[in-house]
Amino acid sequence: MSLFRYILRRLLLLIPVLFGITVTAFALTHLVPRNPVYALVGTFADQALIDATVKRYGLDQPLPVQYGRYLSQLLQGDLGTSIRTGRPVIEEIAYRLPATLELTTLALIIAVVAAVALGTLAALRRGKLVDHLARLLALTGNSLPEFWLGLLFVFLFYYLLQWAPPPIGRIPSQVAPPMTITGLYLVDALLTGNGGALWAALTQLALPVLTLAFVIMAPIMRTVRANVLEGLNAPYVRCAEAHGLRRGRVLRTYLLRNALLPVITLLAIIYGYLLGGAVLVEKVFSWPGLGQWAADAIVNQDYPVVQAFVLLAALFYVLIYLVADVALALIDPRIRY
Repeated sequence: MSLFRYILRRLLLLIPVLFGITVTAFALTHLVPRNPVYALVGTFADQALIDATVKRYGLDQPLPVQYGRYLSQLLQGDLGTSIRTGRPVIEEIAYRLPATLELTTLALIIAVVAAVALGTLAALRRGKLVDHLARLLALTGNSLPEFWLGLLFVFLFYYLLQWAPPPIGRIPSQVAPPMTITGLYLVDALLTGNGGALWAALTQLALPVLTLAFVIMAPIMRTVRANVLEGLNAPYVRCAEAHGLRRGRVLRTYLLRNALLPVITLLAIIYGYLLGGAVLVEKVFSWPGLGQWAADAIVNQDYPVVQAFVLLAALFYVLIYLVADVALALIDPRIRY
């Protein structure tokens, strides 16, 4: 099977998955214990206002009709209006999505680089001091909750040492954000040559990025170490060394390429989790991302926002797994067949 046909088949399989996601997101507003109408009109509204609101939003119609209208709005890019802010949900997503992408992507890049380096070194020095330190680091990262680690970093680096700025969001209030091009402050500051905004955004990113990177580095490091240890005794590695190839070339060309295959799937799982699961870190650092936005919507019973977030998070997972599948097919031709 060619790579193009493989990708096409994976895209076709997304259709029923996306349909199931829309059904789940729609069902959320009808399974909550509290009537969603009260979130629109308030708890103490009179019956006449409640009846008018029910009729206005078509909530008196059969569920299949309501779902059909919801699906039609989705196809037109309409995700509804936030009850709390009165703004279209799509505008809220456009504002908050770049903040989450910037935070999670940087954290993932740092975690992968550190985890691959430390995991490989620990496997090559098995039983030595560096191996014990790497395993202790992985155990610590698996054990510490990210919100507690974030609070510890704030207390240490901001309050005691005063090396970091206060945790007040993406950029200090006294610094103007860069001109919006992509919504990513680092990228926009680079594109516009705004050195002040670039440095301010980097300093604000430092602690939340390190918090997330430290936590997600642990499972990646353990996976890399285990796969490299297994590969060191594999026949293809021993054969390459028997033919006189240098150890460095064997590691780069043969061992790491095979050892990192399971890591790609793990990265897809972690990245999908980070896009919606970094809510505690966003809360600690007042980061205006998707996680904090969804948590506030749940507390305030802002059902259109919750519905849109579930849809968006599930869509991210599906797309990330698709990218991971294609990457694995590019690296390992056996998968395509």
